[in-house]
Amino acid sequence: MNRSADQLANWLGGQGVRSGALLGLCLERSFDQIIAALAAWKAGASYLPLDPAWPDARLRMIAREAECALILGRADTVDRLSGADVDVKLLDWDAVEKASGEPAISMDPDPLAYVIYTSGTTGKPKGVEITHANLAHLVTWHNDAFGVTAKDRGSHLAGLGFDASVWEVWPYLAAGASVVLAPDDVRTSDSLLRAWLLVQGVTVAFVPTQLAQDLIRDDWARGSGLRYLLTGADRLVDRPAPNLSFQLINNYGPTECTVVSTSAMTPPGGDGSGLPPIGRPIGQTVIHILDKDGKPVAFGAQGEILIGGPQVARGYRGQPDLTAERFVTIKGQRFYRTGDIGAWREDGQITFHGRLDDQAKVRGHRVEPEETASIIREHPAVRSAAVVAAPAADGSDMLIGYIVGDEEVSAEALRKYLGETLPEYMIPSAFVRMDSLPLTANGKLDKKALPEPGDDNALDSADFAAPETPAEAKLAEILEGVLGRGGVGIDDNFFLLGGHSLLGTQVVLRASDAFGVELQLRDLFQAPTIRQLARRIEEMLIAIIESMSDNEAEARASGTGG
Repeated sequence: MNRSADQLANWLGGQGVRSGALLGLCLERSFDQIIAALAAWKAGASYLPLDPAWPDARLRMIAREAECALILGRADTVDRLSGADVDVKLLDWDAVEKASGEPAISMDPDPLAYVIYTSGTTGKPKGVEITHANLAHLVTWHNDAFGVTAKDRGSHLAGLGFDASVWEVWPYLAAGASVVLAPDDVRTSDSLLRAWLLVQGVTVAFVPTQLAQDLIRDDWARGSGLRYLLTGADRLVDRPAPNLSFQLINNYGPTECTVVSTSAMTPPGGDGSGLPPIGRPIGQTVIHILDKDGKPVAFGAQGEILIGGPQVARGYRGQPDLTAERFVTIKGQRFYRTGDIGAWREDGQITFHGRLDDQAKVRGHRVEPEETASIIREHPAVRSAAVVAAPAADGSDMLIGYIVGDEEVSAEALRKYLGETLPEYMIPSAFVRMDSLPLTANGKLDKKALPEPGDDNALDSADFAAPETPAEAKLAEILEGVLGRGGVGIDDNFFLLGGHSLLGTQVVLRASDAFGVELQLRDLFQAPTIRQLARRIEEMLIAIIESMSDNEAEARASGTGG
């Protein structure tokens, strides 16, 4: 089947999509998504990625807030957007092929290229409007900085709602290079990802920080075609092993400044100055680091990072007051106030020192804890709630929910309730029951007085069931170790306890070692409770034993088999 962006653009015109419109794309992470985004541009429109992994309520809310002219979906997503007051069309390539005509391609740099939604403090997400001029700055810098040519192969790993997906596509296509779409099962495993990068001959790859830190400790085969491993989204704490065949590039930038604002090569070892820096301004970017009085700080002193230059976004869609607050003008130039704390090094690089506010980075996603708290407070059994970010074991942030509510409210009930509206990375990993929230003298939440989560203050789990077999007991030990909590029942859903794909990979690896089977992450998705996973492991063990000879089975049972 011929899948042409030109034909799709012409078809969109026949559906009423006009210049300046916003096209919603509720498609799985596939080449259809890329073709549809390009078709939107060719039709003079912009695009909004709507990740099918989001809950239905969030998809509908963002579609309404963004005022999409039309949403393209697949058969499994069209029905989910019913009630969004937006025309939703099935992406039918057979119908598209019948379209005729040549759409005009607008070269005007001022119109929107895309809109990406991020978490907001008011209980609803905010849409960042990025123009073609903004995106062109990123594309030009990237291809110049990394010498991208038509011979290169770039990887595509990021989720659709994550702005790194923009970075993974358009620079390579603009240079006539290839984009290679990673299968889902390699996106959370460093060993599978390393093998995939080698087999696919990827030359430039972006990998989120937590996974990149595993890759730079791994052994890499000689002759790898990988030239650059780009990373970002979380704070980099490790440096690469010596003698790697590629360079590690650490990057920093908010969505409001088109993905990347600073970049630096991170050499092996250390220079004694602490964590790796986030680099120097890229391209035509201008960085100010200002103190609380709005004055530039001295070298080594900390202040707020402000970003100016051609990559600064137009603003927030439909939120002029918030746009005026965060996008400011200094001596005739627009700057974005990041809320991030940084400091200049004497070599011209910048070190990152956290946030001025409560915003967190959870597995690469910017999260406003107050958005999660505002949804929790809507639960009928909750009287008051607060959500704060705390350091997780992997160096990123985790969310903790503090709940004042009725006795019957459980952690599982809250996670299920939040899952109807929020993506899973915005759901707290732990819930603490409180009689009341501590307040400061002026009536604000006293975050310093909030207790750390533990077994003694955890929100009760509903219908706790203890392990009944040795296999269930071992799995409970594994899950409790990975989740950093006790009291995991055999019917508790791993993903409703705060588990996610990266933690799930640890569960799968530890369980595979413990039981001598080859579990995959999809096994945990299909069997997310201890009872279900233990049953699956037992079935795998039975199948292995039935395929063995009597001597092999006896050797395995006695622990002498290979």
